Amino acid sequence: MAVSTVRRRRLGGVLRKLREERKLTAEVVAEATGMSQPKLTRIETAHTAAKIEDVNKLLDYYGCDDEDFRAGLIAITKDGSKRGWWLSYRDVLHATATDLILLESDASTLRTYEPAFIPGLFQTPEYARVVIDRLRTESSGTVEDMVQVRMARQSILTRPNPVQVWAVIHETALCANANRPDIMSAQLDKLVSLSRLSNVNIQVMPAGAAIHPGMAGAFALLGFPQRADLDVVLAEGLISSLWVEHPNDVEIYRAKFQEITAEALPVDSSLDFITAQRDKLK
Repeated sequence: MAVSTVRRRRLGGVLRKLREERKLTAEVVAEATGMSQPKLTRIETAHTAAKIEDVNKLLDYYGCDDEDFRAGLIAITKDGSKRGWWLSYRDVLHATATDLILLESDASTLRTYEPAFIPGLFQTPEYARVVIDRLRTESSGTVEDMVQVRMARQSILTRPNPVQVWAVIHETALCANANRPDIMSAQLDKLVSLSRLSNVNIQVMPAGAAIHPGMAGAFALLGFPQRADLDVVLAEGLISSLWVEHPNDVEIYRAKFQEITAEALPVDSSLDFITAQRDKLK
């Protein structure tokens, strides 16, 4: 599997920034590290995947002694050699989905806002089946393939050193008709159970809330432990989604997420709301 496209761009961008901060030309760096100048340029522009030895040589030459920073860049470089459950679905996963799976597998934090649906990481198979069937636009794969992928992604919630998730879900998503009351009841029950995990925070955005940044649409901000420069945002749409990668833009999403959480119900009140909505369906 190729290195995650979005992460390759982040790696190239960071390496280019390190070179430019030192006012070095690509020709000078290439000669000093024994790398061809075209290869260095292709790495910096994400047109080719870097090898671990390439990254280490560059970091050594740039004098980077931050071991956490180095480990973060090496982790990106290793994406190409990863083997995981997603390989069984490589023929049905589009590029954005593959990138998301790889990024989620490395992320330490995930902040997400969902205005219309329960987040995929929280969905039951039955709820996911309804949502995917109604929204899917891909011609490859089956609904069941997509459901299985979504369920497998959820392993990051309960793995050793699980991802820390902070999700804000709009009230609309909690009150939607999922064909049968029992499907929605079970889905809300799962949210109640997940909210008890120490690594999961769930807030509800009430329908009567003031205008807030989340009204612009769903997004997920994935954070990585070694360096905020590597954090990325996935802004989701019906037909396509957009990766937001520039650190300044990611920081805007980070700040806007804080505004969203401030407008939403507190965690305890959110759990009460979800529980009450579930009980109405029983």
